[in-house]
Formats: sequence, C-alpha cells, structure tokens
Amino acid sequence: MNPRIQAIMSANHGLITRRQALATGLDLEAIHRQVASREWVVVRRGVYAERAYVESVTLLSDRRRLRDRAACAAITVPFVRSHDTAALELGMGILLPVKPETHVTRQPVVGTHNKWGVKHHLAPYLEDQVVQVNGFDVLGPARTAVDIAREHGRPYGVVAMDSARRMGVSVDDLWEVLHHMQHWPNRRLVKEAIALSDAGAESIGESLTRDVLEELGMTGIETQFEITDGVRTARFDLRVGRHLFEFDGRTKYLPVGDGGLALRSVDDILAEEKVRQDWAHGFHLGMSRVGWDDLFGRNRSYLKERLRREYLATCHAFGTDISDLDRFRVRRPKAA
Repeated sequence: MNPRIQAIMSANHGLITRRQALATGLDLEAIHRQVASREWVVVRRGVYAERAYVESVTLLSDRRRLRDRAACAAITVPFVRSHDTAALELGMGILLPVKPETHVTRQPVVGTHNKWGVKHHLAPYLEDQVVQVNGFDVLGPARTAVDIAREHGRPYGVVAMDSARRMGVSVDDLWEVLHHMQHWPNRRLVKEAIALSDAGAESIGESLTRDVLEELGMTGIETQFEITDGVRTARFDLRVGRHLFEFDGRTKYLPVGDGGLALRSVDDILAEEKVRQDWAHGFHLGMSRVGWDDLFGRNRSYLKERLRREYLATCHAFGTDISDLDRFRVRRPKAA
C-alpha cells in the first residue's frame, strides 16, 4: 500500500477519507478498485478502512466508536465529541441505545438537528469541560454523564453517572455541570440520575441490577458489601438486608484472549462461585444471581418477580438486621 496512505490511516485510527485519499494521488477509480477488491471497507460514505482492521473490531462498543470516528471524520465545521460518542472515547461504561447516533456539540448557537445519523447539539460548553482523548476534543466525563442523562433518561443516565463517578467525578462535579444548564430541557432527568448514582457500581450490569432493585422499591441498597472470616474474604455486588445480589457478566467466563476476564476454565470459575455462595450462606445471607439477558424485555418482569420472591424468602428465614455481621465486615473508603 502507498506509504502516504498507511501514514494517514495510522494517524487517524485506521481511517482515511476520500478527500485524504485523493490528496495522496489516488483517483476515484483507484479508490473504487480498493473497495471492489475488498481491500477497503466503506465505514461511512466517503470514509474507508482496511478490511482486516474492520474485521478485528469485534466488541459492540468498539464498533460503535469506529462508526462515530468515521462520521466525525466527514464533519467540516468545528465541533467537540459529546454524549455517547464522547463516552466511548473516554472509555466510560455506558448502556448503548438500540438506535445508534453520533453526537457532536457545537457552539455558540443553540438548538439541535440530525443529519445522516449525526446529531448536532448546538449548545454552549465551558472550555474546562473539554479534554483531549485519542487526539480528539471531547467533552469530559462529568459533562458527558449529564448530557447522556438529559438525552436518554433512566437507566442510561444512571449508568453514565456511575461510570463517571468510578472515574473520579464527584457528585459536586455533576451538580456544578447542571448549574450551568439553568433553563435547559430535561434537567429533572439529570437530578434523578445523580440521586440514584453510586460510585460503588463496578460495571454496567451492576448499575442495571441496582436499577431493578430501585424499581422493586428496595431501600438501603449497599454496593460492594465485603466480609471476611479471617481466612476467606469476599465482596458482593449489592446487598439489601441480609440478601445479596450478584451480577454475572459475560466477560467473567470469556477467556482473556477473546476479550474477556477469565484466566481459568468455565468449570473452575463456576466451582469457585458455588464455594463462595455456600460460604456466604454460612453467614445467614441469601443470594440472587442476575445475568445480562435477565435485564431486558420480557425477562425483566420475570427477573423482578424472582428477585422479590428470593429476597422475601431470605427475610422470612433470617430477618433483615445485619448487626451480627459487624465484626466480619471490611469497610473501605467510599468515593465522593
């Protein structure tokens, strides 16, 4: 391949625009041949990438980010990445909308319009809200979480708030962003998301599981409940009373080589989970397990019925008071 093209793709995260390709000396016929031969893939009209690179991008969030980058490469007016598009560049864990859109924010004009799958938010922002990530101007995690909450509501906003707080954003930081949006639409959704957020949620799945517990009207929800008997120490995603709720994400069972977290076989992981759950039962704690597919559609209703039933069974058997567990608890500093 032309070394000038390779340099452009390398500098632009694997992408090259038609304009850039023509500037290297290629003509339209040569570009069409690259696509026809399947050497290049049209990521977006007028934006290309090598097929091998596109096929190597397998995670849904990475594919969305690739499409966002292609869409942004075609924009010719000043902008910053925002909302979901900013979150993906920042590495925030977010719940991706079913209908993907690329989000950019421009100022100083006000309003919003959609064009070719790109949502242009014509809105002001403070200079200190802009950060440089991967060579791009991106609105930072606090502003991004607030924007997602305004744009999508719950649970998207809660998940984004949790993620921002895991990254070190404080509740005060979130309120400060909202303070500069006095007459903006959907402020109520942001207030709700901030109130429901918790820095203790370590994944999207944990945030969504907590959201289900909120829908069930459960109170006193604690994230990252940790106990030890001096030999074994274990931390559990969520606790209400004497009942534990564990989210089982797919990556837990997927080998590291395939993009997961598993360093052992699935059988070994499941065996350890059984031992861990039995150990927790020894403290008179009940447990429910939640999978990704449980959280959506019709399954969500079934999940809520099951969790309520299992929680009430624990309450009936062991009550709700956990003062007897004080001497076993491991307490760590909580994020602001």
